[in-house]
Amino acid sequence: MIRNYIKTAYRSLIKNKGFTVLNVLGLSLGLASCLLIILYVADELSYDRYNTKADRIYRVNEDLKLGENNVHYAVCMPPLAKTLKSDFTYVENTVRIKNVGLRHVKKGTTNILENNIAFADPSLFDVFTLPMINGNPASALAEPNSVVINETIAKKYFNSTPGSYRDVVGKTLTFDDNTFYKVTGVIRDLPRQSHFNYDFFISMSTFPDSRSTEWLRSDYNTYVLFKEASDHKKLETALPAFLNKYSGAQMQSQLNMSMAAFEKGGSFFRLNLTPLTDIHLKSNRSGELGPNGTVQYVYIFSAIALFILLIACVNFMNLSTARSSNRAREVGVRKVLGSAKRHLITQFLTESIMVTFAATVIALFSTVALLPAFNQLAGKELSISAQTLTWLIPALLFIVLFVGAMAGSYPAFYLSSFQPIDVLKGKLSAGFKGAGLRSFLVVLQFSISIFLIIGTLVIYNQLNYIQTKNLGYNRNQVLIVQNTFELNNQARVFKQEVKQLPGVINATLTGFLPTSNWKNTSIFFKDAAFDQKKALFPQTWEIDEDYIKTLDMKMALGRNFSSQMLTDSSGIIINESAAKFLGLKDPLNKPLYRSNGGKQDISNSKEYHIIGVVKDFNFSSLRDVISPVVLVLAQNKGALSVRVNTTNLPFLLSQIKDKWKALSPNIQMNFSFMDQDFDASYRAEQRVGRIFIVFTSLAIIIACLGLFGLAAYAAEQRTKEIGIRKILGASITTIAGMLSIDFLKLVFIAILISLPAGWFLMNKWLQDFAYRVNIQWWVLVLAGFTAVLIAFITISFQSIKAALSNPVNSLRSE
Repeated sequence: MIRNYIKTAYRSLIKNKGFTVLNVLGLSLGLASCLLIILYVADELSYDRYNTKADRIYRVNEDLKLGENNVHYAVCMPPLAKTLKSDFTYVENTVRIKNVGLRHVKKGTTNILENNIAFADPSLFDVFTLPMINGNPASALAEPNSVVINETIAKKYFNSTPGSYRDVVGKTLTFDDNTFYKVTGVIRDLPRQSHFNYDFFISMSTFPDSRSTEWLRSDYNTYVLFKEASDHKKLETALPAFLNKYSGAQMQSQLNMSMAAFEKGGSFFRLNLTPLTDIHLKSNRSGELGPNGTVQYVYIFSAIALFILLIACVNFMNLSTARSSNRAREVGVRKVLGSAKRHLITQFLTESIMVTFAATVIALFSTVALLPAFNQLAGKELSISAQTLTWLIPALLFIVLFVGAMAGSYPAFYLSSFQPIDVLKGKLSAGFKGAGLRSFLVVLQFSISIFLIIGTLVIYNQLNYIQTKNLGYNRNQVLIVQNTFELNNQARVFKQEVKQLPGVINATLTGFLPTSNWKNTSIFFKDAAFDQKKALFPQTWEIDEDYIKTLDMKMALGRNFSSQMLTDSSGIIINESAAKFLGLKDPLNKPLYRSNGGKQDISNSKEYHIIGVVKDFNFSSLRDVISPVVLVLAQNKGALSVRVNTTNLPFLLSQIKDKWKALSPNIQMNFSFMDQDFDASYRAEQRVGRIFIVFTSLAIIIACLGLFGLAAYAAEQRTKEIGIRKILGASITTIAGMLSIDFLKLVFIAILISLPAGWFLMNKWLQDFAYRVNIQWWVLVLAGFTAVLIAFITISFQSIKAALSNPVNSLRSE
């Protein structure tokens, strides 16, 4: 019986090639798009799940509110990890990780710049699953000046192969400060789906600060591994008393108040936990070990996948019911010959599942073929591995059955319910008119398509706004020479020599740049009483006298720093946000008090006076409001930013490299351009915009395929009517309009539904940006017009074809 169902279904599908091609093409496009998005979403959700103890690992975070200042850290105090383990029996282990930053590592006579270096406690390999190929995980990071490297670094510096990693252990690596590190282990490269991805792990005991007992300073990413069956909420409940116990004395001595008094004044100092598997998508704190994703984009892409699959299924249902008149006599004859309703339902569901199976196979091969292009588009390294197939094959089988049943259910029950006597007498009316469900599904399709068009336009406008917004500084034509601290005392000499080169307008020496990751905060008070309600917790950047001129910033009040004025060592420049936060209408010459050395110790403070106010400039994501900034005149050798104006940039670059080489012949100069660094910080949003455009286009194509098929069947069912109208003198334009108007009415209904929904949802998305565009009326009009135009072009092809047909052919049987 099953064989008969399959054979009959195959013959029916071959007989109606146009219907079959449209359905298979629409479903395969929809399924391929859905599969690509599923792989993307699965990758985002898989971060840190390679850890076998992932469900028991939590990161400790710190939240600080001081006056009206709120800061959220992913880092904590130096002694926290050790104290947590000793105080709570349900804590199995703890580990700290501290990012080192850029360092040069010697290979022969060459110094290679490395970025993925971190200090780590010896318990690193007990908490996290980092398989060690060679070495002892328990003791690899126990001794000072020990380093564990991954496979890539072993090959890079020792030309090792998997069989010779044993020879690497015991060898040494030399860093740029001429410190020797003994290699004590080789681990496998970390999976890309990790919220941190380091190549070197240096023993924490190498870093003297790691033994600090300060409880009011945060520098270390701290992780807790709970014992099995332990409840992390017990620790969260105990943390306030725990923090008061250990930090209370230091707060009393440094802030001259108890924790209770601190909180009574409206401030707070708290610790909380984040599950390891939530860090990548749900954490965006200061001090993260790497760039994280956004769970919002996972929701958006999941919705797009669902929408596209829904549109493809709607196509299937629409085309199947639209061609019901062609199969009505078949159903009537089958019923007269004794075919039961359940057999007819099974027959039609078999056809549906066969089409879905064929579409799924095509979609799978299409996904494999398109994956490299999609990886480039999304900035991913997705692949269909053996592990992926373990869940992908069952998922595809489920999709075949679910989509086949869902898309074929209505046609199956609809067609099998025909009464044979009505069908055989020709009384069945199965045209486009009166098909309520079909009309509803067309409206649904185009409502989704119009919503996606609105989303695409809004995202494009927001990304364009980010690219063109006045940021308060000029990022164009600025060359950044990285890591000038490598030059030591020669850094200022390098700056002066570069400034003398033709084509160089100005240069500034500091690592604190709007596009860099260098951040530093300090506490300032409006008066010497250190009233926390009048505290300021700004970004505090060390700059030189050329900084504002080089970055083309504008002064709102006062003046810039001057190397000729010795009093500027105690002068500061604040931004407009800081002035507004402090409530200072005339901030010039007003004092601010900062703890000596910039630490959170106000018992030994220093008085500064405000010499100027710089106009606000964006130094973090446009999702965030510009926060207070204090600029201090000090020597910082982090980087040299050079504003250039030359038509021969390669020649100028070679001159700067020569200047560097003369001062530091063994260390390679590394550089970037500020506009490129800025673009990199918004790469995630740019990728989202491109992905949105691609899948919106696919959704529209799939919707048009269905509309094309419906228009063809509508024209086919009205063939005789068209012939009579042509004989009576109807023009081609009149007939084309008559055939198009029914569909266009549905598109206009879809516009009325989707425009307010699209405006509401995209406006909600824009709320995540502190600086954003408004959704203009023309965006909604353009989305609606685009939908009408696309629908009209799609319908017109079939309408004009029908209008041009010879009426003799359609009426010869009458």
